[in-house]
Order: sequence, then C-alpha cells, then structure tokens
Amino acid sequence: MKRALLFLLFALCTLSVSAQNRFPKPDFESGYQYPEEHYIVPGEAFWSVVDIFMLIAMMSIAAWAVIRKRSRTPVIAISLASVLYFGFFRYGCVCSIGSVQNVAIALTDSTYVIPLTVVLFFALPLFFALLFGRVFCSGVCPFGALQDLVNIKNYRLSKILTKTLGILPWIYLAFAVMFAVTRSGFIICRFDPFVGIFRLGGETALIIFGVLLLIASLFTGRPFCRFICPYGALLSLFSRISVWKINITANCINCQLCHNSCPVDAIMPPYENRVKESRAKGVKRILNYFVLLLFMTALGTFLMRMTSDTLSRVNKNVRLYEMVLQNEIKPQEMQSLDLQAFYGQGGSVEVLKHEVDRIKSEFNVWSAISGGFIGLVIGLTLISLSVKRTRKTYEIDRAGCVNCGRCFSYCPQNLIKP
Repeated sequence: MKRALLFLLFALCTLSVSAQNRFPKPDFESGYQYPEEHYIVPGEAFWSVVDIFMLIAMMSIAAWAVIRKRSRTPVIAISLASVLYFGFFRYGCVCSIGSVQNVAIALTDSTYVIPLTVVLFFALPLFFALLFGRVFCSGVCPFGALQDLVNIKNYRLSKILTKTLGILPWIYLAFAVMFAVTRSGFIICRFDPFVGIFRLGGETALIIFGVLLLIASLFTGRPFCRFICPYGALLSLFSRISVWKINITANCINCQLCHNSCPVDAIMPPYENRVKESRAKGVKRILNYFVLLLFMTALGTFLMRMTSDTLSRVNKNVRLYEMVLQNEIKPQEMQSLDLQAFYGQGGSVEVLKHEVDRIKSEFNVWSAISGGFIGLVIGLTLISLSVKRTRKTYEIDRAGCVNCGRCFSYCPQNLIKP
C-alpha cells in the first residue's frame, strides 16, 4: 500500500513538472537569445501533490462524519480548513467546478493535454459522491464551505421557485461545455464570483456579486451551490445512486425538526394522501410524460440551433472576422488593437474565413446538443413537479442533500443513548 502511494505521488510530480513547459517559446525579432538553463516554478509540483492529498483526506473525513459518526462538528472543521487552504492560500484554484471545461475539451480534442491534477479534481469528488453522497459539497469545496459558515437563518423558498431555479445549473453546464469545446472561453472561470474574494482583488462587478451571494447565504442555504454551480448538478446525479447513504436517524418520529433545520430544503416531508390510480391511467400518464420529454427536447434543439450564429460571436475569431470585413468595406482611421495585431502579423482574410466557418460549423452542432439537453432538463423538472411519491416519514433528497450535517443535532432521537 505504501509503495502504491509513493508511486502515485511520483507520477503526480512527474506529470505536473512536464506540464509546465508544454507551450512553444515566442520567437523574438530583436535578436534576444534564451539562456541555456530553464527552470519551472519551484514548488508547484509539490503543492499539486498537497492539493490532491488534502482533497482526498477532507472528503474521507467528511464521509466518516456524516455516514458513520452522524456529527456536524468535523464538517465545520473541514469547512474552516477548506476556506483557509483551498480558498485564501490556494486562491480557489485548481477548482473542481472549472475542471468541467478542461475535461470537456479533452474528451472532444485528442490533441489537448490535460494535467493529471485537473483530472483528479474533476473525478475524485464524483467518485466519492457515488460512494457516500455529496461529501465534497459538505465542506471540502471552499465555495460551499464559505456560504455554509456564514449561514445563520433559513427562509424557506417555495417548491416551484426552488425547482425553477434548480434548472439554472444545468443550463450553465450546457453553455460552459459548448463554449469550452468550441474554444470560445472558460465562462465558469471567467465569471467566478468567489475567486476575487479569495484573492482579495479582481473585477469589481464579480466581487460585488460574490458579496451579494454571501449576504443571501445569511438567510438561505447556499444559493450558489443550489442555483448556479454546474459541478453540483453533476454531483447530484451520482449522489442519487450512492452506495452508502446519509441517514438522519433510524427511528423517525415525524417531529419536523430536521426538515426545518435543513438549509437547502433537501428533507422531504411525509406524503400519504396519494390516491392509487388504475393501471390504464398510469400507462397513459407515462406516455404523456414521454411525449412531453420528446417535445421539450426537440423544441430546445430547434431554438438553440436557430441562435447558433449569434452564440458563435462569443468566439474571438468570429468577432475579429466581422471587424475585418467592416474594415475592408470601410477602412477605419483608428483601428482597434485586434485589427492592428491582425494586419501587423500579415493575417489573411481567406485563412481567417476558413477558421470562422469551422467554428460556426461546430456551434451548429453543439448549440443543437446543448438545446436538446436543456429541453430535456426542463421537461424532467416539469414532470417532477407533478409526481408525488408516498412517504410515511421524513426522507432525505439524495440529489439535493449537501451532507452538511445540520439535521443531526436537531433530531431528538439522536440524543437518546442506546
């Protein structure tokens, strides 16, 4: 076991070191000569190993705390450690949330080199979610931990509003993947609301947005995690089928205290008033749901495909091509920096047009895929609003539960010693 761990650490160091200098050197025209010796940033490989170690250790402790111990105290300690280490010390990067974009490119472009650290930050929380639920969200993610630590009051949102806002992370995920695979930008990293807070500087608008999210977190549980985070949406899928599931108590007495204490409204109340329907009516309802899903998927595909040309303008080469065409028709006396760089490097309009045609062709495909995916999510959400399953006691919504452990201390059954 020790030899395997040593081998893993050595592999991480090797891959991190090799990833530092994978880009070609710039070709200077001034006659500058590179020195014979080149050095990577010292210590970066070491800190990559520490990051992975901290990630695994924190998720393991969180899983033990909520599955075995049923205690929130270790989760609070992990949250504080995560905010200090992954947040302020490591500036919120490498980030599991943003790694979605790197993985999307790697799966669609064989020439893209993705660092092993990024792969592990993407895969390990999903693996732990498959085993223990969303323990990464409990306090290991610095974004979720920061929101959880400032939460002092929970005003419950309506079910319809919660379900509607819950669609946003899936929409965000679809657009993030589309813009990543078309090399148009990493919007998750670009519009990160908490990195500016952790780095104590950045774009004013994003810092204000992050502060507003923290203010909202005072009165409702984790608004970013529930209604924005695209990685949380992926974790919810794996958490639905987790092997070891979180359990508040073995003897629920329906006192409602756990339901009231949950900051993310992930504890479902009993529902025993459902009238059993006939077999024919049940089959008809399922067929109606199937037709609804097909319709919403087709509608989403059509609408997004119609906007693919507009969406492609997010790509800098598409915008540059439009500026070049305008300049060719009516030359500008004061050219933008992009135009100056294009003409200064002897850019060819024909080559640029060929590149833009390729980009727009990719957007035609990915916008349709994204639209169909969004339509499917909306259809499933509408179905979930109409489906009510019989429950005799309070039960945890595995997909929505972030394993924060707040409900444990509120349950009077947990205070009874065997």
